[in-house]
Amino acid sequence: MPISNIPRLPVTVSEHEHAARCARGRVILIDDDSEILAAFSALLELSGYACETYGAAMDYLQVLNDNRPCFAGPSCVLCDVKLPDIDGLELQRQLAKLGDTPIVLMSGLSGAQEAVCAFRSGALDFLIKPIDADHLLEAVHKALTISSERQIVRQQQTCLAERLADLTQRERQVARYVAEGQTNQAIANQLGIALRTVKLYRQRAMHKIGAETIADLIRIVDAGNF
Repeated sequence: MPISNIPRLPVTVSEHEHAARCARGRVILIDDDSEILAAFSALLELSGYACETYGAAMDYLQVLNDNRPCFAGPSCVLCDVKLPDIDGLELQRQLAKLGDTPIVLMSGLSGAQEAVCAFRSGALDFLIKPIDADHLLEAVHKALTISSERQIVRQQQTCLAERLADLTQRERQVARYVAEGQTNQAIANQLGIALRTVKLYRQRAMHKIGAETIADLIRIVDAGNF
């Protein structure tokens, strides 16, 4: 399942301000260098983002395990490769098992092999310290944009699953046969029901899944994979 916390609503003025930052983007910054954490978090917050800082990867994994409530919005992880507990590459592997949150890795000592490994494992970027502020913000912006796109896709998939779950077994059968190109009469013969009953099931199915045309029905059935 995607990496996500329980959604929450802002109550106080400060929470509303923080929620607005999260809506723009929430950056998980992980580095064992306190000066890096302070400098990068200040830059990110100055740019309007919400920023959470951690000195170790395991600290962030514990937060995920606790599933703490958070405000809605895109998110990404900006993590140093060299860390005291598990390194950034191992964190990347563990996060990949939990979801699709974009990750950007950074290091001042890594070689080409680590960078290649990071990209092959799905990292969006590999930044070499010292990191130019514009380059950092560009990488974060790209990661948050991808996160937002992925969230939209997940929301669409969830909505589709809910609509498909509302279909009866017979409505699903008729919708699938229609999507395969079978005529109403052929479906009636195959299911052993009246032609008018097939039309009724077809109408109900299209209404429930929000299909206005046969093309819509085919697209939704294909996306729902049933």
